[in-house]
Amino acid sequence: MTERIYNFSAGPAALPLPVLEQAQKDLISLGDTGIGVLEHSHRSKAFLAVYEEAESLVRELASVPDNYKVLFLQGGASSQFFMIPMNLLKEDQTADYLVTGSWSKKAVKEARSFGNVNVACSSEDKNFSYIPEEVSLSENPAYVHFTSNNTIYGTEFATEPTVPAGVPLICDASSDIFSRPLDISKYGIVYAGAQKNLGPSGVTLVIIRDDLIEQGPTDIPTMLQYRTHSEAGSMYNTPPTFGIYVLGQVLKWLKDQGGLAAIQEKNQAKSGKLYDYLEQSKLFNATAAKQDRSLMNVTFVTGDADLDAQFISKATAAGLDGLKGHRSVGGMRASIYNAFPEAGVDKLIEMMSQFEQEHAS
Repeated sequence: MTERIYNFSAGPAALPLPVLEQAQKDLISLGDTGIGVLEHSHRSKAFLAVYEEAESLVRELASVPDNYKVLFLQGGASSQFFMIPMNLLKEDQTADYLVTGSWSKKAVKEARSFGNVNVACSSEDKNFSYIPEEVSLSENPAYVHFTSNNTIYGTEFATEPTVPAGVPLICDASSDIFSRPLDISKYGIVYAGAQKNLGPSGVTLVIIRDDLIEQGPTDIPTMLQYRTHSEAGSMYNTPPTFGIYVLGQVLKWLKDQGGLAAIQEKNQAKSGKLYDYLEQSKLFNATAAKQDRSLMNVTFVTGDADLDAQFISKATAAGLDGLKGHRSVGGMRASIYNAFPEAGVDKLIEMMSQFEQEHAS
């Protein structure tokens, strides 16, 4: 078997090895069914058990209240950019958006097709390197939308924004979902593409409050109504069965780690090591504001694009893959989601230290 290397990819990202090993077995036969997990009908007894366990684990780990539905949809988080305003924003209403990165900008663009949008804050003036403290909400917004972690720029909200009573708070949590405790009762909707912290690409988790489902219109395409998927238990059409299966396996692994509070401690330890090194380094510098640094995506540069390229090349050759920063910002990005091992962070720091010594002025 080929030796596994450290995968710093921003997504699809590293999965827990026990999950991959279990999936390897279940590809041939899911349990004792004699049929591989990829082959089971989504309405079979065996797959319904997989589905029910995945939903149950979402509810258990995040303490999801009974008045919320857990949906497993397709189209990625990007499809939620238009589904949310299509279902919740009327033409004469305004929705507030906190713009802290590329994905929240894309969400704004989609929302403007359905109603008015108020950009309540933006950090674009400093290339999204911080989370704004000042937020100017509109008088009576239909909802407030934010992106909790910014994969490209390495910033993260320390806590959810405060919104007026009765106003739904909506969160794109694609890159930090279940990386820390989450009080679902503070939100109207939490949604996330699975490919960073929950599983493979192709399945999108949507946790949505019942009243928001009920207020959605009925004169939009059936597949774009939350009501459709809620009433059908995410099975109006064939759902992404393998994605749901892997998501369930990841959640079982997460439960075995001690749940969200325990995984937060591990994430703080991993990112803390890397940020501590960056603080004392004379070559590498973190790009995100110190108070807003992400636990999931650590972005850094040398200040010299050629040196950045040299470091990435050396790191890749040493089995540290996926460190190249997003094309819009350059530099390096270490994505260290829940499943990424601390040993990989140690190896990265060792490589950075060695590179720094080689290029000491």
